[in-house]
Amino acid sequence: MLHNYQSIMAGNKNLQAANRAKNNEFYTFLSDIENELRHYKEHFRGKTVLCNCDDPRVSNFFHYFAYNFEHLGLKKLITTCYKNQDMNLFSAGECEQAVYLVYEGDKNGNRVPDVSEIGVRPLRGDGDFRSAECVELLREADIVVTNPPFSLFREYVAQLIKYDKKFLIIGNQNAFSYKEIFPLIKENYIWTGYNLVKEFAQPDGTTKKFGNVCWFTNLDIKKRHEDLILYKTYNPTEYPTYINYNAIEVSKTEYIPMDYEGIMGVPITFLDKYNPSQFEIIGIGNGGELGILCGISSNLSEEECNALFREDKSFRKGKLCYRNNGILIGCYARILIRKKR
Repeated sequence: MLHNYQSIMAGNKNLQAANRAKNNEFYTFLSDIENELRHYKEHFRGKTVLCNCDDPRVSNFFHYFAYNFEHLGLKKLITTCYKNQDMNLFSAGECEQAVYLVYEGDKNGNRVPDVSEIGVRPLRGDGDFRSAECVELLREADIVVTNPPFSLFREYVAQLIKYDKKFLIIGNQNAFSYKEIFPLIKENYIWTGYNLVKEFAQPDGTTKKFGNVCWFTNLDIKKRHEDLILYKTYNPTEYPTYINYNAIEVSKTEYIPMDYEGIMGVPITFLDKYNPSQFEIIGIGNGGELGILCGISSNLSEEECNALFREDKSFRKGKLCYRNNGILIGCYARILIRKKR
């Protein structure tokens, strides 16, 4: 599966320009980092942490790990930044030099990361996480924690998988349905963390609010082993069967029936409650290539699909649909699941 995933990523083009786009520059608030990282303390003892999309002079990721270095029992902290990182949160102007930092804890006994202990060092190149010197720093790290550019999320995750790294990173929930990301979720290589990240600081000092940004990780966490409590019972009126796939529609995660053994289509937000011991992910239905790629093929003929399209122009192959009082209802993206027990 990983070989196929890397093959998909090989075709990714035009990413260098996106790396410099202003819409990638969202700075994570320290409170959001603290709220999430408090669940992972046991993972960090004796580990080298890399924050490879972070200027250490403004990054709250650096601040968190530097000031909690002894508390977490870290071995080493490495941070890097891209040379065009905007510095407006810290000072006027831009950072013209790509830099990195290696912090190995308190040396003078005051348990505070002093300036003399956190000197910034230049990089030879531009600090792009894909550059050879940054890859060498990645090889050294045990865990990667950062907020990577949203437009480069596919390629960023591909690199983490390639080098078999543990990670805790921020990304848009739209990535759930990326053809490069969903197979990793389905095969339990990636899952969600605890919290949403609802707003970020921007280079001009304003804040940007989101409703669909979360943490992605492959660190084992308690939440991942908690069962979703089921209380509803199945009936065909409340749970219609899809026209084009043998599964039932479940409109909300909390409505998953406790007594249905077949395949169910649930909202993508189900992934925040997903326990792989309780459920199996079968695929995703959201229309087009991804639905087919991830195991959803219509049980209708080409002619029947065309008829549905004439009835509702929004219908696409792989988009799950059902009828309500004779009216064709096309669903938003649905994760297809089945209970294991």
